Amino acid sequence: MSRLKSSLPESLAASVKTTIADWKAGNKMQRLWQRDASLWTGDDEAKWLGWLDITEYQIQHPIELRNLAKEVWSAGFRDILLLGMGGSSLCPEVLRMTFGKIAGYPDLHVLDSTDPAQVKAFENKIDIARTLFIVSSKSGSTLEPNIFKQYFFERTKQVVGADKAGSHFIAITDPGSKMQQVAEADRFRHVFFGRTSIGGRYSALSNFGMVPAAAMGIDVKKFLDRTQEMVRACGSSTPIEENPGAMLGIILGTAANSGRDKVTIITSPDIFDLGAWLEQLLAESTGKVGKGIIPVDREELAAPGVYGNDRVFAYVHTEHATDVKQEAKVAALEKAGHAVVRIAMGDTYDLGAEFFRWEIATAVAGSIIGIDAFNQPDVEASKIATRNLTAEYEKTGSLPAEQPVMEDKGIKLFTDEKNAAELARAAGGDKSLAGYLKAHLGRIGAGDYFAVLGYIQMNAEHEKALQAMRHTVRDTKHVATCLGFGPRFLHSTGQAYKGGPNSGTFLQVTCDDVVDLPVPGQKYKFGVVKAAQARGDFQVLAERGRRALRVHLHEVESGLGTLNAAVREALG
Repeated sequence: MSRLKSSLPESLAASVKTTIADWKAGNKMQRLWQRDASLWTGDDEAKWLGWLDITEYQIQHPIELRNLAKEVWSAGFRDILLLGMGGSSLCPEVLRMTFGKIAGYPDLHVLDSTDPAQVKAFENKIDIARTLFIVSSKSGSTLEPNIFKQYFFERTKQVVGADKAGSHFIAITDPGSKMQQVAEADRFRHVFFGRTSIGGRYSALSNFGMVPAAAMGIDVKKFLDRTQEMVRACGSSTPIEENPGAMLGIILGTAANSGRDKVTIITSPDIFDLGAWLEQLLAESTGKVGKGIIPVDREELAAPGVYGNDRVFAYVHTEHATDVKQEAKVAALEKAGHAVVRIAMGDTYDLGAEFFRWEIATAVAGSIIGIDAFNQPDVEASKIATRNLTAEYEKTGSLPAEQPVMEDKGIKLFTDEKNAAELARAAGGDKSLAGYLKAHLGRIGAGDYFAVLGYIQMNAEHEKALQAMRHTVRDTKHVATCLGFGPRFLHSTGQAYKGGPNSGTFLQVTCDDVVDLPVPGQKYKFGVVKAAQARGDFQVLAERGRRALRVHLHEVESGLGTLNAAVREALG
């Protein structure tokens, strides 16, 4: 089973000891397993703890998953396209990125973007006639999975005929949801149910993670048996100092309360995508009421001197795939006195154990920070803002008009009145792109973080450009940096950006869409949905008093080059 070691500065280590004593004295792990809501805020937390025993349930009821694996294998599907968002898509994505294509089984792909170029790219990857679609939506009312389903169901009808289209679709949803009704009306091959007592980000070990795992050929029994070892180790009878989930949560929660509220995730190459799942779990669970943990994923490791004292470094690696250079950089961080947590996994089949460890740790950290670790109020605020904008488009045929604060070199800048006034004052006579960026990035202070929010197609080229930008800021300002692609981050880190500590400076990147795709049954197209999501996201950031600026590119590739050059110029 995965091992945990930590190297902490003296003051943090002393605080952790105090927290351990408090958890012992208060029997807090027993209370967690007893579903005692007073461990958090005393609200409705008890009804969201169904994930505590889901692994045992899955082990005791293996037949559905076993039969699905056989059925998918014998049906001759070549591809599986999972249509989801947030908690419904991130675990399957981690499994796909970690295990790859398994011999004899279909190749799993995960679509969680409304960018029309992205949707089309996934359509071009698959042979619809030989593809199984998994529509994954807990509530059944989430916008993105619903429009993905509408689009691909229509395309499947065109390819295989209306009578056979349903046999190419599976739904994973909560009982009684709108998606269940749609699936039954359209005669889907199967409907698999989630548990209403498990929130999306805690659902990895439920059907939302295990149905795609079985369909892609993962040995689910082996995966869950390994997980159950961690479940037992995190149980209420294990002494706190030996409890792997409790100890991780105590370190993270205590660190956050003492100012180390950025968790930098470092993963070995074979599990590099785990950070995307951890981002959602930590940010959406803890980032609210002005408190929380800001996860930092895929930030390249630098020399110890680049970092402030506001971070904990979480290094998760498999024992057989340790990267020598990465290991040396982590050792240098420890030597320099940074807070480092090391987790060594046996192999990739320990992923389920890590899912559970971090779920326990996040619940524990949430209790220590003093928040409800199971709600997501600011995610809902963004959804409402988006719905209002798409409803406006359905009525009028256009989104509300906008006025840029600057236009130069095929790039427009947008922001709200308060940010516009601040930036205009700071920019002074230099109202160029670099001038506005200098004013915006000049607002970043010690202990803050910088986040790039890219509402553009998620591909290697675009990620490389946005990574370059975040690292320029990190290396110049010595602050933590985040990178998220929209709209997927709205269902994960977006919660912490809006509801967590007001220490973020945000650069949203949007673009003109060269091609757009229709959403069957709607006036709006995918590009309109993406634009509404970006504008809804920005609106809520502004309402929460965040330092935010939106950069709109006419042409993405050249625009990213221009933007990167302007950031470098702005930072001198």
